[in-house]
Amino acid sequence: MSAQAALEAILLMATEPTTTDELAAALGLTVAEADGELEAIAGFYEDQGRGIRLRRVAGGWRFATDPALADVLEAWLVSDQRSRLTQAALETLSVIAYLQPVTRGRISGVRGVNVDGVVKTLLVRGLIAEAGEDPVTGAMTFRTTPLFLQKLGLNSLRELPDLAPLLPDAVALEAELGQLAAAMAPEARPEEEPEDERSA
Repeated sequence: MSAQAALEAILLMATEPTTTDELAAALGLTVAEADGELEAIAGFYEDQGRGIRLRRVAGGWRFATDPALADVLEAWLVSDQRSRLTQAALETLSVIAYLQPVTRGRISGVRGVNVDGVVKTLLVRGLIAEAGEDPVTGAMTFRTTPLFLQKLGLNSLRELPDLAPLLPDAVALEAELGQLAAAMAPEARPEEEPEDERSA
């Protein structure tokens, strides 16, 4: 088995960017050797015009799709054939709906897994949107959109049902929501979306 094949396999399994040091240690290579192999892999995908690329991201290496295919991927994600959300997407959407505006880190904390990919999918489908930076952490927060209400047949977020029993940590989240509700002034509670936005 070649070093390049092993590196590809590790990176395909990785859920976040992996540093050259980590990859070198995993395969018993020097950092220089691992870096050379990684550059060769990246060059191969670039030269061959493949649909994926190996890129340096956030101090590490990660496979990504070719940016030129963004339109194709977006069309695929929102097509009727892909209209059903996965369980992971439904759980993430539930957390956002009940805790909005909420940061990606808080969503991951509730679900216990990385939610980057799912959040991107929900953004592309128009079910959630960015809601500005968190005043404490500065991280981007997310909220549901009028399309979310439309898909659920709701006029307002106040009509959301009790938390789904399959939502991770539902009991703890119920308690947290109760505390939040008690602390919120009536005017601070989520308001009904304007009629013109719902019909857009």
